[in-house]
Amino acid sequence: MFASLLFIPAVCAGEDLQPDSAVQPSSKGENPPKTYRPFAGMDRDGRIPKKNLPDDIKNPGRWRYIPEGRIKPGNALERLFVSSFITPIVFYEQDVGAGGGVALTDIDFRQQRRREFAGIFLSYTTEGQQRYSMVWQRFLNHREIEGGGIAFEERSFIRGGAGYAKTLTLRFFGLGPDSTADDETSFTDEATHARFLIQQSFPEPGDKLVYRLSVNAAHHDLSEGYVSNVPSADEAYPVLFNLGDDYDILSLNGMLRYDTRDSQHSPYKGGLIELSIDGVPLQSNNSAAAITSLEGNWTFKVPGIFHDNGDTGEEHPPTDAIALGAFANATHGKLPFWALPSLGGRNTLRGYIQNRFTDRAAWHASSEYRFWVVPRGFRITDTIRIERVGLAFFYDIGTVSDSLEDFRTATIHDSYGTSLRFSLERTALFRADLGFSDEGMNFTFAYGLSF
Repeated sequence: MFASLLFIPAVCAGEDLQPDSAVQPSSKGENPPKTYRPFAGMDRDGRIPKKNLPDDIKNPGRWRYIPEGRIKPGNALERLFVSSFITPIVFYEQDVGAGGGVALTDIDFRQQRRREFAGIFLSYTTEGQQRYSMVWQRFLNHREIEGGGIAFEERSFIRGGAGYAKTLTLRFFGLGPDSTADDETSFTDEATHARFLIQQSFPEPGDKLVYRLSVNAAHHDLSEGYVSNVPSADEAYPVLFNLGDDYDILSLNGMLRYDTRDSQHSPYKGGLIELSIDGVPLQSNNSAAAITSLEGNWTFKVPGIFHDNGDTGEEHPPTDAIALGAFANATHGKLPFWALPSLGGRNTLRGYIQNRFTDRAAWHASSEYRFWVVPRGFRITDTIRIERVGLAFFYDIGTVSDSLEDFRTATIHDSYGTSLRFSLERTALFRADLGFSDEGMNFTFAYGLSF
């Protein structure tokens, strides 16, 4: 039995009022006055009129405009449910017990006019499953807009985070594409990690070339699993389990992307080709390793079913789209089983459980038809609003194998399903996916698109 209480308030929206000097910042970026008008710069139905960005901003179509009504001054408590949120979580699951937690998120951390984000996430269950983490992010390109509001370029940012998690119910089915549901085992992973990354478009903000560099350090302690009626992984796969226990790993990631999309978070047109390398120069087995990945996707607009696609004078018009995506990756050197490529869960083969198929190489392809059903969303209060609500139909296909050469003979798996989606704004989309496969049904709730 599983039940959850999840409250995620939206940022505000309101009516389109003309700005005045008493409530708006100057075009020179001076500190804005304290008076707050929740409807400034927006229509009551959620439409945001498009602003003309300064002429010196390159690639303006890849910058996101935030109206003044969504930038409330004050501390986190004074901005609650506008730009700072409290998300309580209550759940019960047989294998992990009753639990609860809270997510504290601030999308205007340190009152930087929506330039910084910070979040703290805490949860604990009666059986001892627990998660504690924090994350911070700062956009590198950020501008005040004459007449009120700001604009930021979403491709370029720095991010840091750290956390501790003790997960009791991770699954492992062995290696290869031909494992069956009867091969299911479980294990507990107690992990501590820290990460820092920088991502930036070049040579100009919003340009099509994007690079990312990151460093991640982690320690993993494994123990027996808590999933009922299945063996523990340490009994079923003792060699693999012992090789992955009490494990330190340092990974360095480098990514280069050619990206023509109009948005990183919710694209309606364009595509990307991306090459990334996750190098592991240091790990407990005293050897170097890496995972190389090649990814591509494409999104294009289609006529709206429940709307007319908005208008050209709108900052974020409702837009239906079809998206296609695929990737392939391969492991070089030796890595613990929990660090190998896998399929299944919230982003791949969504009709299967998380980590359903694992091996040293994987390929995967997806298609989605994304459409907005409630194109203007709904207003809860003057400052709490769901921007819009939509659905998607998806189909996933892919497999794993010991090497790239073995893809030719590996058993291919697929899944399909439907997804409920809602957004608070273009950069904040949530989805609930219901996937189906030969092994039944799988439900996941996630932030952001799967590709």
